[in-house]
Amino acid sequence: MAQFRLQGSKVLAVDMTGDAVKAKNGSMVAYEGDMAFRKMTGGGDGLRGMVTRRLTGESMEVMEVKGHGTCYFADRASEINLVTLHGETLYVEASNLLCTDASLRTGTTFTGLRGASQGNGLFTTTVEGSGQAAILSAGTAIVLRVTPQTPLRVDPGAYVAHTGRLKQHFQSGVNFRTVIGEGGGEAFQIRFEGEGLVYVQPSERDTIGGEL
Repeated sequence: MAQFRLQGSKVLAVDMTGDAVKAKNGSMVAYEGDMAFRKMTGGGDGLRGMVTRRLTGESMEVMEVKGHGTCYFADRASEINLVTLHGETLYVEASNLLCTDASLRTGTTFTGLRGASQGNGLFTTTVEGSGQAAILSAGTAIVLRVTPQTPLRVDPGAYVAHTGRLKQHFQSGVNFRTVIGEGGGEAFQIRFEGEGLVYVQPSERDTIGGEL
């Protein structure tokens, strides 16, 4: 199995001995040894995955890298976080997924509605199986544990990924700015309940749900 390691906090080094990994298209910055690169249709899941992503808008262009040596990946100087899966599922925004073991299965899942009046669907990329994945964050991500006794509320613009047995609830009409009286328009929070881990970045992306 390919070995993932960080070179600093913004470059992923993957050591391969005939192994393969799936990575964000165009994220390779250097390699040593003998490597072959192949663009994968529909994010690596064939025709079904391609159709699903066109319908959901959860876009992920993926390439397969296979060979002997070390390949280095990065994406716009973003911070990189390593996640090890043991037969579980990683839920991650497509733009935040950098690289996975080739044996891990990727897909798309519907996780709720963005806004009660707009009815926009929220779709998230899934990574399943046993192996390693590398995810990106704008700034150093924090990993927050959710338990039945300690639910967690997250700004959608700061959400990166989560693992574990978690349920998501989308609360419309409220965000962290409306709490202090500065919100405007329709917005929402994500409430996580159950048992698991949530990755949160210290920088907010633009979201459909409103001003965040």
